[in-house]
Amino acid sequence: MTFPPVPVVRALVTGTPPHLTPQTEIRAAASTLFPRMAARPHMLDVFDNAQIDTRALARPLAWYLSPRGFGEKNDLFLEEARTLLRRLAAEALERAQVAPADVDAVIVVNTSGLSTPSLDADLIGALGLNRHAARLPVWGLGCAGGAAGLARAADLVRAGFRRVLYVAVELCSLTLVKGDESKSNFVGTALFSDGAAALVVTAPDVPGPPPLAELHGAYSTLIEHSEDIMGWDVVDDGLKVRFSRDIPTLVRSMMRDNVQGALAGHGWCREGVQTYVVHPGGVKVLAAYEEALELPPGALDASRRVLRDYGNMSSVTVLFVLEETLKAAPTGRAVLSAMGPGFSAEHVLLTFPGA
Repeated sequence: MTFPPVPVVRALVTGTPPHLTPQTEIRAAASTLFPRMAARPHMLDVFDNAQIDTRALARPLAWYLSPRGFGEKNDLFLEEARTLLRRLAAEALERAQVAPADVDAVIVVNTSGLSTPSLDADLIGALGLNRHAARLPVWGLGCAGGAAGLARAADLVRAGFRRVLYVAVELCSLTLVKGDESKSNFVGTALFSDGAAALVVTAPDVPGPPPLAELHGAYSTLIEHSEDIMGWDVVDDGLKVRFSRDIPTLVRSMMRDNVQGALAGHGWCREGVQTYVVHPGGVKVLAAYEEALELPPGALDASRRVLRDYGNMSSVTVLFVLEETLKAAPTGRAVLSAMGPGFSAEHVLLTFPGA
């Protein structure tokens, strides 16, 4: 019997726009952006309770204090997303020792801006990638997109594409709708930020540096009748965030069995998992994961550090957490997890070779 190859991650590079902004300054700006919300007792506490120190923004903070239309914001998204992805993808290919012309598939994940042609077309032209490469733009998975994109990259390697470039980019700050004093928009202003990541996933026998991780399988779950929990409402001023305060409760109720199903489908058990790479949707979501999975203290420290230093970058965030996790040279089995619109959960099973 012939088994498909076990895909490996050869390189992982992350980056942000240059405007790193303290949370204290964003909190002060919220009083100008949302005067009625800010006047309510304790509403501004959400900026402190988020446990975020700094966030990267696509533009200086003052830019966000004026009304911006959808067209202007999306034009800026295209400009900044292309700049970030070109830089990070070139570095990832160099680290992976993969020539651009040898890339045979490109995946782009995003949810915070629109592009037709899709962003992979720009990458192919700008970096000199193989013009016959399979192209897979993935839009609309939100925070779950980082995990889903990694799973699709592994699927492509198993299908015979030997060198896959996978990139994700989100400029969530550009979805701010000035003057919208809904609680979702206000809380989003306290959490969302901008960043991108680039990975190279290859077949195991492709020459290159030692693998960072092996990808063993994935598991997706779509919860019925849950589309109101998270997503965008498209309005004249852009993409208006929609999410429910019940997400931590949902994590507590479903995540134990959901992760167990992901593991069982590949013959793994929870006792054999050493590391959890979890998207930090917020501090309450991380606490719910810890409770549901009965994780020991410190198990999600990498997630908390990324949240503290960068905020919530939607799909990109879990890839930052993976990079942070790799700094400790982990070994053994791991689960990478994220949740997003749908409402949905995505898990990827990995093993780390260690130092």
